[in-house]
Amino acid sequence: MTPDVVDFNDPAAPARFTESLRTTGFAVVTNHPLPWELVENIYDEWSRFFTSGEADAYTVGPDNQEGYFPPKIAETAKGRTVRDLKEFFHVYPWSEKYPTEVSQDALRYRDIATDVASTLLGWVDANLPAEVSERLSMPVAKMLEGNTRTLLRILRYPPLEGDVPEGAVRAAAHEDINLLTVLPASNESGLELLGADGEWYAVPCDPGSIAVNCGEMLDRATDGYLPATTHRVVNPAGEAARRARMSMPLFLAAADEVVIADGRTAEELLAERIAELRSQDPTD
Repeated sequence: MTPDVVDFNDPAAPARFTESLRTTGFAVVTNHPLPWELVENIYDEWSRFFTSGEADAYTVGPDNQEGYFPPKIAETAKGRTVRDLKEFFHVYPWSEKYPTEVSQDALRYRDIATDVASTLLGWVDANLPAEVSERLSMPVAKMLEGNTRTLLRILRYPPLEGDVPEGAVRAAAHEDINLLTVLPASNESGLELLGADGEWYAVPCDPGSIAVNCGEMLDRATDGYLPATTHRVVNPAGEAARRARMSMPLFLAAADEVVIADGRTAEELLAERIAELRSQDPTD
């Protein structure tokens, strides 16, 4: 049940990539246009930014999703009552809170990753069965055009030191709401997906690779043909527990007005998910 590892330059890559999404909800891509050196630089400088205390100046307000989320207000996965063990920074296309203490490398990464995602969704369009394509309101690659909600999240999972709240994990089991998520390999392992057999499987994370997974928008648009697979980040043991883990998912959303399924738009589906998460916030 582990995802297929696909070479971006392989002529068979589009079909293999789409088939891996169909069977596992994930695919891993190598030899892609995202420079690994760029990713490493971002991890290094943002790790320093988080640990220096400079991120506090960008803490989100009560009614928005832009900026820094410290561990005490980090998200709680749907259906959970304990917060994840992480801190992160949200950057949207319209963000005005981008930190002056870091370089523009994360924005460069976002632009390159968005282009890669558009190519990957084009592969999906070319390899969907006719009966699935006919149900779409438009080709899935076109759903990205004009969107303002694609989210870059720069994540730091702190070392597991001291008392960890009972049941707390780095990222509890969840599904993504968006169309497609592009995730460069982390500096530490821990990402797992839930197989159809009910077992958990590690997602390969060799340096330089990117993991790609379907979100609920793509799942609903294809009527489950491309599933939004449940995934998590587990707590490490031993020496690895003393190290921080950096991650940088790019959540690519459909434009607000795109009809995803049953006459419902991407904007409506996203609003529904945000309302669900806020309703279960432990501080509410």
